[in-house]
Amino acid sequence: MDFYRIAVMEDKKDGSLRLRPDWIVGRTADLMTRGGSFYAIWDEERQLWSTDVYDVVRLVDQDLMRRKQELEAKQGVPYKVSTMESHSTKVWSEFVQYIRNSGNSFHALDEHLVFANSDVKKTDYASKRLPYSLADGNHAAWDTVVGTLYNEEERAKIEWAIGAIVSGDSKSLQKFLVFYGPPGSGKSTVLNVIEQLFQGYSSVFDARELAGNNNSFAASAFKDNPLVGIQHDGDLSRIYDNTKLNSIIAHEIIPMNEKYKSAYGMRMNTFLLMGTNLPVKITDAKSGIIRRLIDVVPTGLTIEQELYHQLMDQIQFELGAIAKHCLDRYRAMGKNYYSSYRPTQMMLQTDVFYNYVEACNDIFSEHDGVSLLKAWSLYKEYCTATNVDKQMLPQYKFREELRNYFYEFHDRIQVDGVSVRKYFKGYKGLEPIPPSTETPIKPEGVYEIILGAGSSIFNEVFATSPAQLANEYGVPPKTWATASTMLSDIDTSQLHYVKVPENLIVIDFDLRNEEGEKDLSLNLAEAAKWPPTYTETSKSGKGVHLHYSYSGDTSELKKEFSPGIDIIVSRGDASLRRKLTTHNNVQIMPLPEGSLPKKEKHLIGPKSIQSEKGLRDMIERNLRKEVHPHTKPSIDFIKKILDDAYTEGLAYNVEDMKPVLLTFALTSSHQSAECVKAVQSMKFVGQHEVEALPDSGRDEAVDDSPIIFYDIEIYPNLFVLCWKALGVDGVARLINPTSEEIEPLLRKKLVGFNNRRYDNHILLAAYMGESNAELYARSQKIVTGGNASRGAFFAAAYNLSYADIFDFSSIKKGLKWFEIELGIHHSELDLPWDQPVPKELWKRVEEYCVNDVMATEAVFLDRAQDFVARQILADLSGLTVNHTTQNHTAKILFGDDPNPSNAFVYTELSEQFPGYVYDQGVSSYRGENPSEGGYVYAEPGMYENVAVLDVASMHPTSIVNLNLFGPYTPRFKDLLDARLAIKARDYEAAKQMLDGKLAPYLTGNDDEAKQLSYALKIVINIVYGLTSAKFDNAFRDIRNKDNIVAKRGALFMIDLKQHMQSLGYQVVHIKTDSIKIPLVEGMADPIPIVYEFGQHYGYEFEHETTYDRFCLTNDAVYIAHDPQKEKWEAVGAQFQHPFVFKTLFSGEDIEFDDYCERKSVVQSGMYLDFEGEGDPEKMVHVGRTGSFMPVMTGGADVWRISPEGKMSAVSGTKGHKWITREMAQFRNSEHDLIVDMAYFQKLLDSAQAAIEKQAEASGLTYEGFVA
Repeated sequence: MDFYRIAVMEDKKDGSLRLRPDWIVGRTADLMTRGGSFYAIWDEERQLWSTDVYDVVRLVDQDLMRRKQELEAKQGVPYKVSTMESHSTKVWSEFVQYIRNSGNSFHALDEHLVFANSDVKKTDYASKRLPYSLADGNHAAWDTVVGTLYNEEERAKIEWAIGAIVSGDSKSLQKFLVFYGPPGSGKSTVLNVIEQLFQGYSSVFDARELAGNNNSFAASAFKDNPLVGIQHDGDLSRIYDNTKLNSIIAHEIIPMNEKYKSAYGMRMNTFLLMGTNLPVKITDAKSGIIRRLIDVVPTGLTIEQELYHQLMDQIQFELGAIAKHCLDRYRAMGKNYYSSYRPTQMMLQTDVFYNYVEACNDIFSEHDGVSLLKAWSLYKEYCTATNVDKQMLPQYKFREELRNYFYEFHDRIQVDGVSVRKYFKGYKGLEPIPPSTETPIKPEGVYEIILGAGSSIFNEVFATSPAQLANEYGVPPKTWATASTMLSDIDTSQLHYVKVPENLIVIDFDLRNEEGEKDLSLNLAEAAKWPPTYTETSKSGKGVHLHYSYSGDTSELKKEFSPGIDIIVSRGDASLRRKLTTHNNVQIMPLPEGSLPKKEKHLIGPKSIQSEKGLRDMIERNLRKEVHPHTKPSIDFIKKILDDAYTEGLAYNVEDMKPVLLTFALTSSHQSAECVKAVQSMKFVGQHEVEALPDSGRDEAVDDSPIIFYDIEIYPNLFVLCWKALGVDGVARLINPTSEEIEPLLRKKLVGFNNRRYDNHILLAAYMGESNAELYARSQKIVTGGNASRGAFFAAAYNLSYADIFDFSSIKKGLKWFEIELGIHHSELDLPWDQPVPKELWKRVEEYCVNDVMATEAVFLDRAQDFVARQILADLSGLTVNHTTQNHTAKILFGDDPNPSNAFVYTELSEQFPGYVYDQGVSSYRGENPSEGGYVYAEPGMYENVAVLDVASMHPTSIVNLNLFGPYTPRFKDLLDARLAIKARDYEAAKQMLDGKLAPYLTGNDDEAKQLSYALKIVINIVYGLTSAKFDNAFRDIRNKDNIVAKRGALFMIDLKQHMQSLGYQVVHIKTDSIKIPLVEGMADPIPIVYEFGQHYGYEFEHETTYDRFCLTNDAVYIAHDPQKEKWEAVGAQFQHPFVFKTLFSGEDIEFDDYCERKSVVQSGMYLDFEGEGDPEKMVHVGRTGSFMPVMTGGADVWRISPEGKMSAVSGTKGHKWITREMAQFRNSEHDLIVDMAYFQKLLDSAQAAIEKQAEASGLTYEGFVA
């Protein structure tokens, strides 16, 4: 900038080089001063002038640091910097003195309106912009409001004045507007709109302060020389000295006095608009007020309150169109339209002399003249008759005032042949006061959005736009480059995606009522406040979507208009997700630029991932003293950006940097205590919970690029990142990728396996620039878990991905387990995890990572039903797919209640089950231990005709009967009833549950209904586990020490068992919610008895089947034959083993995988020892999970080796030799596979012996049982 140069000085203390600003005396185009004080500085980056003096500090210090980096890079010599921000450098004090000596050197700012679409240069002297563009458009709400409150003649005055301000002519027009009328007549309504039109260019003032002579600071309200001055409600009837007011209206130079500043003169640009309940005081016909005042009088009509508020809400979207309309009207009427205007109504109410002339108007008109003597006589009579004697003018003033109403005055003149002295001739007459003939606009009723079915205007307008139905995963099946269908080709009542123009925006209303539920009526009422346009309900049927054609740059728009109202933009590869339900028949209307909020430029980016990286980068720059050269300012700056991040609600966690900052604080020479105190008060963690980040689960424009599966591998010197797109061949691979290489991936729909708790955090850390060693250390913290993992997780990383398969899968098994289960190639690395990987082995790590990515995709496809269920839960809860099932369940049941457990009900079970005791973790009831997880009872033996009776949804029913969730229990019961209704295909009943949330999935399509039922099942099943969990969660009641949900079922089963036994029935097996009772000839059928007994406790039983043969070997293992299904059923590993089950019972053919055994270990590794020497160095590493086959030749011992090096045989493998499943497949293809059948024969013998034992005890035979 041109008011200083950067000087290089040698530090006298240590000889180092120091940079500091050297202020230049002379004319400057970048800095302005006024009254010996700072006025403004040009900000090149913003392309606006700034009146904030601290922007001088920011801009100059940035320039100094930029020069420092340039010189150091060029010369290799370190430089110190004397910044303005640091008070100890005295640069600030020098600047203040420099300004004080600069006097007045300024150009008034903001003398012209700058709109959102205006081009600006420095010499325009603009410091602000209006948020809207000046453009033609809809202004129906303004028409209704102003057309109701004012007739057409008065409306013309208002719009002429607004147009004059928009054109810039108001700075020279010597006019001002006075809105005169009783309270509640609409004065402030129009003035409020004018304030919105010229926000930032207007100022509020008090006219009474301008009337006195004692207030030297009366004009301070105009110190910024606003283009518009507004007084909403003033008493203008007591202003007797109009000098200052006239000077402002006439745009004269007036002296400006500001406290603590030198006086200066300023030519006023302000156009005044005032509202008053009393008329303006007008003293005589020559008053400057008469020539300048334009009075605006209302009709007296009012607008119904609800409609009034709706119209005022809509006007905010019409500002640009209103300004343009008024400008056009002003230009059509002309600048001088009101040049000769006289406020006759106002004069009649305040000017006694004008009223006298008006009373004598006929006399003066008839004779076209009057003598002073006669006029004076008439005047005295008038004053006496009207009781205004005290305001009567002396004759000499009367003569001068009356001359204003006649063209000529003669000291002596002949009138009708008679000489007359002091004669007024050529009566000017008075302006007629025409009767108001305009009929004000009568507003229609409150605008309502009327929804219906039928043809959609959206479908017609975008009929030829690219579109495609969503696939089973709810995403577009093809890229837009390969998609060939148009909107007209598809069924838009199904979920689909459509490519729309970038200027097509959707305003998404997703407001919720006091119960936390989406509320259609609430959303419709709020949407009706916006300009009418094409409207649809959302996919859920509860939200509302307004469609507009936006005239501005959609990339600049914020995502949120206000809480619960989002702005959806479809740009680039994004498309609009849509499912046509109900809609209106209004065309898609334009929405002007400036009517929606734009993204703000923050020191820290608004996206949480960018914010945490930005935070860390900025903190590290301060630790290196790149921003400030001293410790204390650096610490203060770090605290400021953390406070800002916390206030802005960004998700971040930089706790791991606290020790470094404390160490840095202690390096301060003189202020270490203050620095340490500042660090201790820093907000290292954002206010958002890790699991409660801002959601995006509403219908919205989405990036329709395919799902990306990814995996990572970490070693001390190696970071491997691999990914692939869903359904696309080929896997992308990166070795030790940079932040720039990682960044594009972060914008994709990432899906991994357990990635929310591991991969996401490593990926984000790598993006933030951590080294391989740092990534490895972070990885080990996460893997170790517990306290060791503290500081290893990033808040933003949890929602970095689109989904986590491990989280949404209903089967909680590891990836290796799935690989074996699905027959996917299974491989493990035998590389030491805590050692650097030799470069020649990097390829092996890469291939291992590729295999895991392929496996991740395969598992995703296998768990497709779980993924669809998760999407349904996201739609029901309003959260993202990436949120956990626990999050979704809590949101569905408890809404936004942060502490639902405060309303929970805890029941002492001893009240319903007398004798029940729970003491120090042990339960007892009726002489038995009901256990803490579910009651089990067994009488091993062999039986015939055994009835199997199961309690329908035992734990959920217990929750309902206990009223466990208090006021939220009915919502949980709705989930249960909905599943039953769907199962019975009673879709109409299910639609009424959960406040109608389920209706969109119950359209008569059985497949959709089944998917919904499965999603509800997931929610229902997780609830019990959360009520009994030891970790804190929304479903946990800290009073529930004895797990009353499961315990109530267990106590009931004890009561049931003893009741049946007391009636003479044998109960042979109970497992949690299932009871098995042999049917005995001659005894009553026990099934109705069990049903009736269960109903007394609120449980319903289902007769699952009756086994004709049942062999129970212990409390958890049995084999039984179901005659209805004509098949055997096995429970327990011994009989479920496929080789055993098929050989002894089902008679099915034995397949390859039936000869494979799955083995796994924890906190260890499995190794194959083919040499038989027990030397780990010569063994083949398999991993923690593997599938093996016993073989006769070429096999190996399977060892488990602990981290400490301790070796032991893997359970079940001793005495046989083994190879992996992959090896066995290869040998089988070569006809070289010989299975060790002795191993399987032992399994058969053991199973047969278990059955024979029970047969012998029961007096039966094994052969008879299995025949």
